[in-house]
Parts: sequence; C-alpha cells; structure tokens
Amino acid sequence: MIGASLAFACMSVCIKFGATRFSAPEMVFYRSAIAVILVWSFVRLRGATLATEHAGAHLWRGIVGVISMLMLFEAIARLPLGTAMTLNYTSPLFLALMLGLWAREPIRLSLWFTLLAGFAGVMLLLQPALAREQWLGALLGLGSGIGAGGAFFNLHRLGRLGEPEYRTVFYFLLCASLTGLGWTLLDGGFSPVDRQGALLLLGIGGFGAVGQVCLTAAYRRGRTLVTANLAYSAVVFSTLFGIWFWNETLPVTAWSGMALIVASGIAASVLSRNRPTIQDEDTRNNAS
Repeated sequence: MIGASLAFACMSVCIKFGATRFSAPEMVFYRSAIAVILVWSFVRLRGATLATEHAGAHLWRGIVGVISMLMLFEAIARLPLGTAMTLNYTSPLFLALMLGLWAREPIRLSLWFTLLAGFAGVMLLLQPALAREQWLGALLGLGSGIGAGGAFFNLHRLGRLGEPEYRTVFYFLLCASLTGLGWTLLDGGFSPVDRQGALLLLGIGGFGAVGQVCLTAAYRRGRTLVTANLAYSAVVFSTLFGIWFWNETLPVTAWSGMALIVASGIAASVLSRNRPTIQDEDTRNNAS
C-alpha cells in the first residue's frame, strides 16, 4: 500500500504540472491509455485472459471511477496539492456510509461520531483556508472523495466475485480512456505535446498504472486494517511534494482539519471492519 500511495502522490505532482498544458479530460485519457497498454502487455506476458462474466459490474465501477478521477484532476489543478488529496481521501468516510446504506451493514453510534468528526475536519480544512475562487476546486475534491468511496465499494464487490486485479484495472482504464478521448474530441481536440509535456504525460500514465495495480491488489487480497490505514500515506507524500515544488503553506486550521480527516478515516476503517458482514460469514462457512 505504501508503494501505491507513493505512486499516486508522484502522479498528482505530474498532474499539477501538466494542468497548465492540458485539460483534465486530456490527462484522464493519457493517464488511462498509457496504463491500458502497460496492463494489456502484462496480461499478455502472463498468458492470462481478459474475458469476464461480470461486464456490468466492471462498467459500473468504471463510470464511478472515471467521474471521481475527473473531479480529482480538476481539484489538483485548482487547490494546494495536499488539500486536494486530503479531500479525495475522505473516501473511507463515504465508503462506511455506503456499506451501511447499500450493503445494509449496521452503523454503530461510535462510527456515526467518527463520520461527524471527519466532516468537521472537512469544514476546518476549507474555511478559512481557501479563497473564494478555490471553492469550486474544493467541491470537486470532495466529490472525488465520494466517487472514490463508490469505486472502493465496487472494488470489494468485484474481488468477492473472483475477478483478478489485472482484469479489474484493465476495464476501469479502458472505460476512462474512452471517456477521456470522447470528451477531449468534443471539446476541440488535443493540445500540442512537446518533450516536457510528453514526460509529464508518461509520468501520469506510468505512476497511475503502478498505483492502480498496487491499490487493487491491496484491497482485494487484504482485509487488514494496516492496508486501509497506510493509504493515508498518500496525503503525507502529496503534502510534502506540495511544499517542495510549490512552497505551499496552509493555516493551522487547515492542518488541524487534515489531521482530523485522516484520523477519522482511519477510525472509520477500523470500525467498519470490526464487525464481519453476512457475506464474510458465508465465505468462511463455505470454506470450512
């Protein structure tokens, strides 16, 4: 999970530099198309198959994931890097809500308090840390967190259906590539790419592919709390990169909000995994 977090933080740096040259749909296309080629090559080398009996589940995961990705890219372009990534990492809070509302898992009182604390952290992070012109980026960042929560919900479902991580990643990236391509063509076409731009796009695609495979493998293979909690190292990496490359500074209230969001997300992961679901019980019973 540390590898996934570092890869996504490096990708976010390339996105922020690339935002002055390319639109969000363009970067989504390049990030996904490059990664599709890499994942497809990996599948071919392994002699595996991309045939699936769960096309509908892959499509739904792709739609939710692409929307989340577009909003995150726009948020990174508009906000300090650490702020954008922190808002995206509210996803465990929304995932806990989805598990309660959609999977009918009981939400205990302690988890409700954790969720409220997390959203209080969001308020601390956004006010008064952001200027008026940054609020659209903040809403997009928060929306990307909601979308990422939905994507993780579907990721769990695909893992339980027995889909290997390479297949899940491939179909998500294929959906993102087609969406980015169509949107870019409708928006007037692609921007010119020079040598520096090409390096940034390769960084977005390469780091994104590595992070996606590592993330999918971590969530599919492990139900440990360590896996979920280590995901927040991406916030740390991104914040440090923001300070290093752009000298980004935040007020004390924003730092407090970030810390509260991270702590609440970790607590939500702990509380949502302490009680096994009915599906987990069935899996253990069938295995025995």
